[in-house]
Amino acid sequence: MPTASDLYLDLLKRCLTRLIFAEEDYVEVVLDRPGWQRWPGRAVEAVTRKVGVRLIHAEPPATADRLIGRDWPQHGETMVGLARLDNIQMCVEQVLADDVPGDLIETGVWRGGASIFMRGILAAHGVADRRVWLADSFAGLPPPDVTLHPADEGLTFHESDTLAVGVDEVKANFERYGLLDDQVRFLPGWFSETLPEAPVEQLAVLRLDGDMYGSTIDALEPLYPKLSVGGYVIVDDYHIDPCRKAVEDYRAAHGIDDEIVMIDRNAAYWRRSS
Repeated sequence: MPTASDLYLDLLKRCLTRLIFAEEDYVEVVLDRPGWQRWPGRAVEAVTRKVGVRLIHAEPPATADRLIGRDWPQHGETMVGLARLDNIQMCVEQVLADDVPGDLIETGVWRGGASIFMRGILAAHGVADRRVWLADSFAGLPPPDVTLHPADEGLTFHESDTLAVGVDEVKANFERYGLLDDQVRFLPGWFSETLPEAPVEQLAVLRLDGDMYGSTIDALEPLYPKLSVGGYVIVDDYHIDPCRKAVEDYRAAHGIDDEIVMIDRNAAYWRRSS
């Protein structure tokens, strides 16, 4: 028999992914297209914006893709999908059950959905002595530094406006669910600049969502030493070659041989044993 906490967390997952509204998605029409269509599209867009009108069309829900985080919901607070939210719940509830000390952190938060869910899990279990940390530039991803991290050559994540979500929008998303409080802390800035000096003392769950080699290694190096034995590392972008290489390089350099478990086709995790 599901408990009230179980039902709340299930509902929260379906709201954050917008699976609860799976009848159809209303998607804004992109008029600024490449090639010869660009200028007519821009002209129409200039008029519609001036009068406060947006053009939208209805699309059938990509339910199967959303379950495993293979689409970007137009309005959802997370794109990680239900399987990865289930994994977050498993990891957080396990460290609570085992009394593994430490806070929870996500490095790379987009609209904040996965972090909102972590805060919701703490609320559902009445946990008031752990914090959820959100580390992000809140301005998108950095251009690849191929001199320092050659594996990032050719990546273009920094060109995506969709990935640039401001801190005020993320805070508003927390407020929408009644979960913005003193247990939620923000670390704005590039990981290489903020994380080495971050006031995070101990971690129980470290969730990495940096896409790139640089963003992944810049989070692992200062934060993994703070992860308690029995804590979890979740790597959202393990399927991306530069991200996976950063994980492999860090684990090899530090003699980490804990089993890596795939969550879905994209993400993986391991539990720290020593």
